[in-house]
Amino acid sequence: MDRKLKNWEIALMFGVLIAVAAGSWLGQEQKELADSVIRFHVIANSDSQEDQALKLAVRDRVLEKAESLYPEGATLDQAQAALEGHLSTLSAAGRAVVEEQGYDYPVTAVLEDCWFPTKEYEGFALPAGNYTALRVTIGEGKGQNWWCVAFPPLCLGAASETVDQALEAGHFTSDQGALVTGDGESYVLKFKAMELLGEIQGFFKG
Repeated sequence: MDRKLKNWEIALMFGVLIAVAAGSWLGQEQKELADSVIRFHVIANSDSQEDQALKLAVRDRVLEKAESLYPEGATLDQAQAALEGHLSTLSAAGRAVVEEQGYDYPVTAVLEDCWFPTKEYEGFALPAGNYTALRVTIGEGKGQNWWCVAFPPLCLGAASETVDQALEAGHFTSDQGALVTGDGESYVLKFKAMELLGEIQGFFKG
């Protein structure tokens, strides 16, 4: 039997259509950005003050070593190949720091697909989503994480390249540069929307 849709039903359908369209747009922006970077993820042995300090020392050494492996003017593919071919070198760099500070934890380095939450850094931010990442685990890997970017090198510590330099080098498009620096828009709210979208998608997939 035919009937007219009620106002709330029309509003609900309209809202669903907007959410689907916005979700597709936000997801595509995140994917294009993810295809331009290699994230960096360091996991401490534990949350003790000593292990957290050790995590940062390992971070700096591994970042420094990773940056030295990239060919001059490296593309993303070249940087990824350099990391994949020297994972044992990177884990050894982290292990050397551990031993220098009097600990006996193993250190592993892998390149894999990882989920990252929205993260804000000094001068830029990155949206939640899946990224290829260099993941370094110290000891039991039960401590707090440290996230940033391995390529282009945007992190604090051993890394030296800024978002502007990444733009000049062609690692980011102008739209991507505006996205991560929040140029002219409330990027944190946009990123939170991306994160919420990912959680909703994960809920329905589960």
